[in-house]
Amino acid sequence: MSILINEATRVLVQGITGKSGSLQTKSLLDFGTKLVAGVTPGKAGQEVHGVPVFDFVADARAVVGDVDAAISFVPPLGARSAAIEAIDCGVKFLVLTMEGIPKKDVLDILAYAAPRGVRVLGPGTAGIIAPGKCKLGAQPTRMFAPGHVGVVSKSGALSYEIGKTLTDAGIGQSTVIALGGGPIWGVTQKDAVELFNFDEETRVIVLLGEIGGGTEIAAAEYIASHVKKPVVSLIVGRSAPEGKSLGHAGAIIRGNKGTAQSKIEALTAAGVKIASSPAEVVRLVKECL
Repeated sequence: MSILINEATRVLVQGITGKSGSLQTKSLLDFGTKLVAGVTPGKAGQEVHGVPVFDFVADARAVVGDVDAAISFVPPLGARSAAIEAIDCGVKFLVLTMEGIPKKDVLDILAYAAPRGVRVLGPGTAGIIAPGKCKLGAQPTRMFAPGHVGVVSKSGALSYEIGKTLTDAGIGQSTVIALGGGPIWGVTQKDAVELFNFDEETRVIVLLGEIGGGTEIAAAEYIASHVKKPVVSLIVGRSAPEGKSLGHAGAIIRGNKGTAQSKIEALTAAGVKIASSPAEVVRLVKECL
């Protein structure tokens, strides 16, 4: 199996008639993702690349049946309402691609989702891909191949690079997940590592980290006490000065907190193999396999 999605995942696209929604709908369909419906209020009765459009998620469910996951291309100020609508209709996995959602709205979404057993990926995520099965995001599919390495990254671009580097070396992936730039996340690195730990298809876990925050250290603590599978990690931004942001809102160093060195030390203590480059990720993964 993969984590969070698979070949049977039934997907709804929120904001399907917009420019990004329409473009990515075509990409998801070309990959083989099982898109069953789209939602844009006021656009009911239309089709986008053959996918029927409804005004509301409840209307879509009444016609197409169960929906397992929703990927949202709704503008930031509408993201909260769209997410809560999907949750109320029984969707258990939300992928929030948009950036710039007000922090209070993100907190509202996460607080509403958690007690209902809903996982939220993002906001600002490049998405998730299970090669050969399903993708919910903007990943260039040629960079990935089916296999047994689970990859988790905050950065979408870094997840693409490592996916391609592994694929070029003949190493496939079970699932590749990009969490988003923060500073507030739904699914975290610790969550993804935990899911990979229980995924029978995943034999090696690759944790891609960066400066700022403490999510890699939380993942290291979980790895130390629970994970028996080999874990390889690459932490980028090692030379960044204090207070410097590297594009992600979560990638800011404050004193010793969030430094690459502090994360490397925590991961090393947890038994993680530390790479210094994408090429070394490949070498270490090969050793583990």
